Amino acid sequence: HTSSDLAELVCSNSLGSNMPDRAAGLLKEELRLLGSLLIQCADRNALPAGGALAVDRKHFASMVTKSIESHTFIEVIRQEVTEIPSGSVIIASGPLTSKSLSTEIEDFTGKDNLHFFDAIAPIVSLESVDLNIAYRGSRYGRGIQELGDYINCPMNEDEYNEFVTALTQAERIKLREFDLSLEGGVNAGAQRFFEGCLPVEILARRDPKALAFGPLRPVGLRDPRTGRRPYAVVQLRQDNLAGSIYNLVGFQTNLKYSEQRRVFLMIPGLKNAEFMRYGQMHRNTFVQSPDLLLPTMQHKSRVDLFFAGQITGVEGYAGNIACGLLAGLNAARMIRGLPLFVLPKTTMIGALIHYVTHAA
Repeated sequence: HTSSDLAELVCSNSLGSNMPDRAAGLLKEELRLLGSLLIQCADRNALPAGGALAVDRKHFASMVTKSIESHTFIEVIRQEVTEIPSGSVIIASGPLTSKSLSTEIEDFTGKDNLHFFDAIAPIVSLESVDLNIAYRGSRYGRGIQELGDYINCPMNEDEYNEFVTALTQAERIKLREFDLSLEGGVNAGAQRFFEGCLPVEILARRDPKALAFGPLRPVGLRDPRTGRRPYAVVQLRQDNLAGSIYNLVGFQTNLKYSEQRRVFLMIPGLKNAEFMRYGQMHRNTFVQSPDLLLPTMQHKSRVDLFFAGQITGVEGYAGNIACGLLAGLNAARMIRGLPLFVLPKTTMIGALIHYVTHAA
């Protein structure tokens, strides 16, 4: 975190697809029907992002913080929690749970916490992007703005190959635990739980063409000046309401800062890019939810203790909003002596929670 606000989006500023015919979009529609405060704030601070829901980080976090702090029945206490409180409580301490609380949770559950690694992408200033080379556009023309919601940096085959070579040879920040995890898999139970946030340099090392079929895929992004589809495209997504900064889509990385600058300046249109934030990697901690949690988000052996958010192993902003909302509703219903919700698996939220609490 870099501010004192709640709900600060540290990684991507995108909450994923907003189209109701996609799983992520349907999930958001269910959250809107349930009156989710976070989705309301996201909608009110939305940025042009094609078919996705992306937000201005600062305005979104500020609105959430003001809504919580001004609520009559909520008291915000800004201090570290090192022990699991008694009584009805929700643990939603996130992926970077402090060592003291993480140890407390392990002692209580009798199981080691699991983890995977996550990374964030760099952000550059708009004024430093060469729009004589880069062009605006949305994939398949899906967007809010007439010229397109993304800035696209086109690459020909030679430029792509040179970039991939430099990327795969660049020096990474040394994280022994991370490097070993790439070889043997992270401590994440039955699955390796790493593919969703793979650093761009690791993806490139797996296969020289991987980026061209992944985050740099050019489909639906024809260059209006040439009428042709580039060999590969690096997309920049608006990161604030002012439209002054853009993040490199899919460019989560663990390269040294100096190497990020050297390699990413090779991208056409970014030769003189000003980096407002460099990418970096961090460890995400979560509990063994299938062994520990009920589909109500209660702990199996202490029913007044709920877990919610990324610490349950749910990935992505929208999924964690859903997880937190269900835990909050059920904690409130428990206090009032009402039956708890178990959402049907025919709903997106119900299917998500069922998987998290039952996956082998």
